[in-house]
Amino acid sequence: MSTAEGTKVTKYSSDDLPELLAIYYRRLFPFGPYYRWLSYGCIPKTYFSHREFSFTLKDDIYIRYQSFSNEQELEKEILRCCPHKIDIGAVYTHRPKDHKTVKAAAFQAQEKELVFDIDMTDYDDVRNCCQGADICLKCWPLMTIAIKIVNRALREDFGFEHILWVYSGRRGVHCWVADASARKLSQNARSAIADYLSVVKGGENKTKKVHLTKDNLHPLLNEAKKVIDSYFNEYAIEKQGIVTGKDNLKKVLQLIQVDNLKVKIAKEVLQMTDPADIWNRIITMVQEEHAKTSDKKLKHCIAEIKMQYCYPRLDVNVSTGVNHLLKSPFCVHPKTGRVCVPMDVDKLDEFDPTSVPIVSELCDEINQKFKEMQSTGEDVPKQKKVKDYKTTRMAGSVEIFEKFVKRLEATWQRQKIEESDKTGEF
Repeated sequence: MSTAEGTKVTKYSSDDLPELLAIYYRRLFPFGPYYRWLSYGCIPKTYFSHREFSFTLKDDIYIRYQSFSNEQELEKEILRCCPHKIDIGAVYTHRPKDHKTVKAAAFQAQEKELVFDIDMTDYDDVRNCCQGADICLKCWPLMTIAIKIVNRALREDFGFEHILWVYSGRRGVHCWVADASARKLSQNARSAIADYLSVVKGGENKTKKVHLTKDNLHPLLNEAKKVIDSYFNEYAIEKQGIVTGKDNLKKVLQLIQVDNLKVKIAKEVLQMTDPADIWNRIITMVQEEHAKTSDKKLKHCIAEIKMQYCYPRLDVNVSTGVNHLLKSPFCVHPKTGRVCVPMDVDKLDEFDPTSVPIVSELCDEINQKFKEMQSTGEDVPKQKKVKDYKTTRMAGSVEIFEKFVKRLEATWQRQKIEESDKTGEF
């Protein structure tokens, strides 16, 4: 396949990735706002140069502890290597590229964004449409629900302001919390936040994974329940059919811990055909039994079922380690070819992962623009310096990212003013 300017790329193939990435990084990767984000206003001045990057190259060659002095150095190396994947790590006490010249005890991770990784594979026991890396619009609402619940908690319960959500390019989402207070969190503090947000617990061999034991639900769970309730019937009952068919119904009934009630419900609802009627009848029978017996196992039974099927499932290990690496925004996923694009939290219900730009399509767009300019006799700009993301389907995603960066910059500006007031200089 030729990727010369003006050549049409008809379909994505991972075999073409090296050539496509050469165009993507040169023409589309938003180096400017990307550097502005990770330099954090150069407070302190070494912040960017002490940041670790790792590259995964062709044939799974993995290079860690890379660091760069400035935007130009980063861009030059990415254009040279065309990494299939870029991971972002911590800010260290020394430049990561010098780590071999520093005593191990002295080379320590100091700061990193508080991050979260939510992967659709962790929901396989409650998905009926897809398994593994596969996703579709029937199960994607799980990611929408997760983002809304976690995002609200981070903002309202912890007071964080600068939060970036990114589609992973295939089967999940990543969250970057960029507030200064979040970046400075210790491993114990990160673990505490991840534990606070974790409700679904237990491996694949554990049937019931949500246990709400207190009389009154914690405010976090009350707010999460509101989000889940707004999606549950359409998502779980209609799209996933969790009470449709004996096998699916059995999974739901296993979450009811009162055996005689479980048997009674099964006998009654197995005669019913409408999924909404079945679910409503289960709710009614559970509530009636609880009113009659005051059995504590039934107090939050319906909420437990809903949360087992819909509550966010976090990869806690990603969040806890300060030196843990996470895939960078604007990477291209090598399997799907899709760009890891930032998401607009205010428009989550409109986000469609199946329509996220594929690198070959983006190359088509800029190639077509090149041809049009040639045919009209327009001067073709020097391609090396032109960033065409604003003329492609990436434009909206880059705009979301730039708004995130600008909000961060406003806080840095305030910080500089505060510091100048103390020193009398600006």
